[in-house]
Amino acid sequence: MVADPLEKIPGSFSEPVESFLAWLELERGLSGHTRSAYARDLVQAAQFFQNLGFSAWGTVDPAATNAWSAAMAKKYTPSSQARKLSALRMLARHLVRERVRKDDFTGLTASPKQMRKLPGVLDVSEVDRLLQAPSLGTPIGLRDRAILELFYSSGLRVSELCSLFLQSIDLDEGYLRVFGKGKKERIVPIGSTALVALRDYLATGRPQMVKEKTGSELFLSRLGRAISRKMVWVMIKNMALKAGIKKPIKPHLLRHSFATHLLEGGADLRAIQEMLGHADIGTTQIYTSVQSSRLVEEHTLFHPRAKDK
Repeated sequence: MVADPLEKIPGSFSEPVESFLAWLELERGLSGHTRSAYARDLVQAAQFFQNLGFSAWGTVDPAATNAWSAAMAKKYTPSSQARKLSALRMLARHLVRERVRKDDFTGLTASPKQMRKLPGVLDVSEVDRLLQAPSLGTPIGLRDRAILELFYSSGLRVSELCSLFLQSIDLDEGYLRVFGKGKKERIVPIGSTALVALRDYLATGRPQMVKEKTGSELFLSRLGRAISRKMVWVMIKNMALKAGIKKPIKPHLLRHSFATHLLEGGADLRAIQEMLGHADIGTTQIYTSVQSSRLVEEHTLFHPRAKDK
């Protein structure tokens, strides 16, 4: 049994954090994994503040938060620092809402500067080779083709794909219902090629994979259970090797390729945001950076006045 991170929190700091995490679970559908991550970050902050002489969250001041942020900068990457500071900021705002404090003690703490890493993508020819890699002569092959087509057609996260049920998909109307982060539901279209692959899998592949205790999960393992994220990752890696793709590949690469190819084809950024299930348009805008980066690369390679650079 995994120990609760809150077991290590100083006593006087404990109750507000428990209240905050309960609020997140109720209001935002916080997953167990995310709850544990938040709890670890807040325990770490509470221990730091106690060592500075603070007895509770209500007494922590902005100078202490800046000292904590500086200490974290010496130990963690900017992305980890940002996550920890985000957890502390959310707690501080919760304390103001609950009238534990009148002010947000994190308000003067600067966010760490991060280099935004551009997502890797496959080009269209690589996607075509990958989607053609599964053998359609077996139920597993029909399943794998349907998974790959659906990933690229609808830009799903691997966790979303693994949690799909038969009821999630409307083949006649050409869309599926997805529950993404925070259990937020969205409607995502399915392309015509993906629909064909899904129909073939449902008609010929899945019936042969059903076992006595199989439920209504869409994609099944050999044992008739819901396919796992690890199994999907291994399958995509094997298919990439079979297709002769040299790039490091994982399920999210097809999601990135889906968004980038839509944008290059002229799709509206807001529509892409909705299909991906991004809460913030800023998250989706990184794909415009990918597009710009590729344009610069093409210009450098082929423009006669750029080649000498």
